[in-house]
Amino acid sequence: MAVRTARRVRTAILGAVLAGAVTATAFVAPASARQARPTTGAHPAGHGATQQAMDATVAGGVPGVIGVAEDGRGRWTGDAGVADTRTGRERQAQDTFRVGSLTKTFISTVLLQLEAEGKLSLDDSVDTWLPGLVRGNGNDGRAITVRQLLNHTSGIYDYTADADFQKLVFGPGFFQHRYDTWTPERLVRTALAHQPDFAPGARWKYSNTNYILAGMVIQKVTGRSYAQEAERRVLRPLNLRSTSFPGTDARMPKPSGRAYSTLGGSPDQVYDVTEFNPSVAGSAGEVVSNSLDLNRFYRALLGGKLLPPRQLAEMTTTVPSDEIPRSSYGLGLMKLTLSCGTEVWGHTGGIHGSSSEAVVTKDAGHALAFNFNGDWTGDPLPLTEAEFCGTK
Repeated sequence: MAVRTARRVRTAILGAVLAGAVTATAFVAPASARQARPTTGAHPAGHGATQQAMDATVAGGVPGVIGVAEDGRGRWTGDAGVADTRTGRERQAQDTFRVGSLTKTFISTVLLQLEAEGKLSLDDSVDTWLPGLVRGNGNDGRAITVRQLLNHTSGIYDYTADADFQKLVFGPGFFQHRYDTWTPERLVRTALAHQPDFAPGARWKYSNTNYILAGMVIQKVTGRSYAQEAERRVLRPLNLRSTSFPGTDARMPKPSGRAYSTLGGSPDQVYDVTEFNPSVAGSAGEVVSNSLDLNRFYRALLGGKLLPPRQLAEMTTTVPSDEIPRSSYGLGLMKLTLSCGTEVWGHTGGIHGSSSEAVVTKDAGHALAFNFNGDWTGDPLPLTEAEFCGTK
């Protein structure tokens, strides 16, 4: 198994990927670049650099890109490559895709709403809500707070880094196990078989296990699943009709394209990995959405429509994330300072065959959400830089 590529898929499964990706040759001839299309109103100026970045991403090997930007001038849609390498269908703004770790922002929003209602405190220990669950190998839920789960300072090992897990999920074992159901308890046990990476609060390290536990806390506090709570608290109020928590359903809702992966092997051999049971990601990364819904969600969140001022301030209080340049991490929300000095807030995420990003300025005035339908190559940062710093 090619560990380097497997690491990229694993980190983005469910992770925050802002660094450069592995370079790979294209396995299909990219479709001719098309002119970016305005979705509403006249074609707003200023997105040419973003379209060029999309074209370059496809030239570098990603099968297709779709992105939607919104600002004071209107909505702009750009795309390059294809949604389906077999049929040649183009990508569309309405296409749904697996968003991976953007799920974490939804989960954090629910927990902060519960805090605003007085149903929990972010400074409650994990053991308060999940007594006895986090124990063994130096792990102790009595010393870890809910806040430390949400900002990745808990020290709990990332279950996606477990060697046996990787063999089952990220390599050739994918085809044998793609429809397996993974319970949250099983994912947590996988993590707790390892010692913690550091003492709670000592530093920052991204761990998907944190958000598996966060989803379990939501269920314990409310008596309903994290998916049910997110649906009634976020998806329905914002009318996010293309956003869903699929649970164990391996199928993708329509419209959607296909998702592609090398499964840790050579870029000359690419597999269609569109269908699989997303319980492997759970509350750390199972959401399906599209660019339009993601822009609506992040603009509403930073615009103060989902959280009271105190909770939004908590969400945007960050700790340094040394692993990712020019960034810091809040509660399910990342701040990135771009080369031109502009600050954007949001999240990146990936899962088999899919790499996504959604970011917005803190005043909620300018948003961008996009997706690559391949997981072994492609860097989201040039697109973000082009949209918020580009001048063409």
